[in-house]
Amino acid sequence: MKNIILVGFMGTGKTTIAAKLSHRLKMNYISIDDLIQKKENRTINEIFTKSGEDYFRNVESEIVRDVAEMENAVVDTGGGVVLREQNMDLLSANGTVICLTAEPEVIMERTKKYKHRPLLNVEDPKRKIMEMLKTRAPFYAKAKYSIDTGALTVRQVVEKIAEIAEGAKG
Repeated sequence: MKNIILVGFMGTGKTTIAAKLSHRLKMNYISIDDLIQKKENRTINEIFTKSGEDYFRNVESEIVRDVAEMENAVVDTGGGVVLREQNMDLLSANGTVICLTAEPEVIMERTKKYKHRPLLNVEDPKRKIMEMLKTRAPFYAKAKYSIDTGALTVRQVVEKIAEIAEGAKG
């Protein structure tokens, strides 16, 4: 089966949904962030702090090239993977890209207790979320499908994506 690639802003449920979806569809689960951390032998936060966002994005693009060649996987991407067009081209060539979305208030609520989100470790995280969503909106809009996870349960989102995957088999 073609890969299912979940993109979207942090806090939209990519990791949770990807793990459950992979189990539901009996596909492999792949986390690009986990692969980056394993390759670098340090956390995402440490990479951002010590090496910067550009360095992180370069490593991310290397991992995307490897992941794009895999098959039968549900891929949990980092929120910024869409910022490089070649990442999206590679991922969509062998998969169905689905963007998970949520309102800024939902994202704020879901992410407020996590300190491992380097881009939100700022004085006004809600404003930062709104700025980043605005900047990334055109990139997220390139996904073939979009699902607002704000008012849905994990199970409902998984079922919606399973239906999309069944239709994309052909």
